[in-house]
Amino acid sequence: MTEVTVLKQNPAGELMYQWSGRLLSHADHEAVIEALFNAESGQMVDIPLSKGDHFLESYFDDRWYNIFEIHDKQDGRLKGWYCNISAPAMIEPGQITFRDFALDLVVYPDGRQVVLDEDEFEALECTAEERRQALQGLAALQAHFRQRFAK
Repeated sequence: MTEVTVLKQNPAGELMYQWSGRLLSHADHEAVIEALFNAESGQMVDIPLSKGDHFLESYFDDRWYNIFEIHDKQDGRLKGWYCNISAPAMIEPGQITFRDFALDLVVYPDGRQVVLDEDEFEALECTAEERRQALQGLAALQAHFRQRFAK
């Protein structure tokens, strides 16, 4: 498997964070990587995160979001999904870059959804078109998970 570096940028294109993972697949408009949570343990809403938790991260070059599926490092149990509202990713050999637009969606294993950081999104300096695309991305992502759990 190929090592890949993920670069998370702010809307202006300035680097905020970076981490490494292993590319599992890259087909059509989607790249999926496997990465380990490398920050100190903490909480995301009421989902506990531990250093070493297993993330399956899906990046798209044609959608305004990415999806991180989070599994417990001890027993592999699904903790939920953390989704960034972001401009379509740039997927290149060995590197994935995305511009984050602050809005996040957390989805629990039972299908409940929580939108985070709406105040940060409102305060962002971005174009009206970027704001419109980001909100459409959030709506598409919410619909994706509603449909997934309607089955």
